[in-house]
Amino acid sequence: MTLTLPQRLYLLCYTVEKGKFELTNLQGRGQLLRAAALTELTLDGLLGSEGTKVIRSSSEPPGDPFLAEVWRDVPAQKPKSWLPLVHNKAHTAEKPVSAQLEARGAITVQHERRLKLLAVSRVAVNDPREVLTLQEKVRAAVLGAPDPAAIPMDELTMAVFAAEVEVTSVFSGAERGGHKRALATLAAHFDTLVPGLRGALRASYLSSRAVGGGWGVSA
Repeated sequence: MTLTLPQRLYLLCYTVEKGKFELTNLQGRGQLLRAAALTELTLDGLLGSEGTKVIRSSSEPPGDPFLAEVWRDVPAQKPKSWLPLVHNKAHTAEKPVSAQLEARGAITVQHERRLKLLAVSRVAVNDPREVLTLQEKVRAAVLGAPDPAAIPMDELTMAVFAAEVEVTSVFSGAERGGHKRALATLAAHFDTLVPGLRGALRASYLSSRAVGGGWGVSA
């Protein structure tokens, strides 16, 4: 099963041993999915970086509906900063990606109501082994300290983004602190390819965390 980068980052947030998406990993997931889409579009040549800003570099949208939605948010004439593209529609990012994964059979979504008022969605990953394999590859990009240029760009992106949004299903706080140098090396390599996006993701995440917000809507 071939998944887009946003779909894989969605699954990466799943804590297999607890069988759920923990609340701490939902806080920045909307921003995470938007940043992943922007990265994939850039690497595929559909967006172009101009300094630390971005502009469309293709007149044709991608085939994937969520990637196409994000692509349309990027102006075709004047370069735009990454931050509003990551932040402003983060609350809309999770639903289309989860719907894609559900349609593929990767997750099951159950809708519940608490006290007959509050709607809650419970998400279960149907094959946790695939998530574990994905998480192990991403962890190896950091803990194995390989040459950044030798790491597939999708795995490097997932490792860098998981650290920036502090996804505990991938790295514990102690691991992030103990591997600061490796993470900094990977981040620097990412920045040469997509300048400015990583900083925008971090700024968006810290902004929402500071007010106790975030855009993860299903657990």
